[in-house]
Amino acid sequence: MKVTVLGSGTSSGVPRVDGNWGTCDPDEPRNRRRRVSILVEHDGTRILVDTSPDLREQLIGEGGGRPSAVIWTHEHADHCHGIDDLRPFYFYGKEPITGFARPRARAELTLRFAFAFAGHQAYPPYITCGDLGDDSEIGGIRVRAVDLPHGEITSAGLRFDAGGSSLAYFTDFNVLPDEAAALVQDIDLWIVDACRHAPHPTHPHLAKTLAWIEALKPKRAVLTHMDQTMDYRSLCATLPEGVEPGYDGMEIVL
Repeated sequence: MKVTVLGSGTSSGVPRVDGNWGTCDPDEPRNRRRRVSILVEHDGTRILVDTSPDLREQLIGEGGGRPSAVIWTHEHADHCHGIDDLRPFYFYGKEPITGFARPRARAELTLRFAFAFAGHQAYPPYITCGDLGDDSEIGGIRVRAVDLPHGEITSAGLRFDAGGSSLAYFTDFNVLPDEAAALVQDIDLWIVDACRHAPHPTHPHLAKTLAWIEALKPKRAVLTHMDQTMDYRSLCATLPEGVEPGYDGMEIVL
C-alpha cells in the first residue's frame, strides 16, 4: 500500500493568501502547504480522501489518474470545495466517480453540490455519494471509519488495510474516543492532525497529538493539517523518534 500526502496545511494553507508565512521559513519548500488531503493506492485501486480547493494542482502532480473512489471526511470547505475538479474524470468512459461520506456529511455535500451529484441542465452528474459504513471494502482495500468530534460536527477517522499493511488518517478532530484509539493500535502508519503549537478549540495542538502517539505507539507517525507556526526544520529537530512532519508530495510505501 502507498499513501501520498497531497496537502498538509490548514484551511488557509501556508503561506496564507496574504503572503503570511508566520514562523515558517519560506526558503524551505516543505513549508509550502496546500489544503489537507491524501491519496491511498494498492494494486491499481486509488482512493482519494477529500477534495480540497487545491485538488487540481494536487492531482496534476500525481499524474492525473482517475480515482477509483473518493471519501470525504466531512463537509468543511477546505475538505470539499475542490469537488468540481473531479468533473474531467467523468469523460473517462462517461462513468461517474464513486464517492462515500458519513450520513450527515453526505446529506450536506449532496445538497451543497447538487450540480455534481444530480447534474444541472445539459451537464450530467459526474459523481455519486453513498454512505460510508463502519467497515467496508473498496477495490481490495479494507476501510474502517469512526466518527471523531470536531467542534459541533464530526469528521471521519479512517483506517486502511491492504497487503498486510495498515495506515490510519485522522484529521479535523479535538477528542479521541476509545473506539477511535482502538483503530490506531498496532498500526504501521498514523497520519494525524497537529494543527499548531498553541491549543485550538476544534483541532489537536502538537503536545496533545504527541501524547496520543506516545500512548498508542504506532510504528510511524506523520503530522498533518499544520499552520504557519509549524516550521518543518524546527519540528524535525525536536520531534521524538518515529514522528515526523508531513509535507506536500510526501510518498510512503508500506
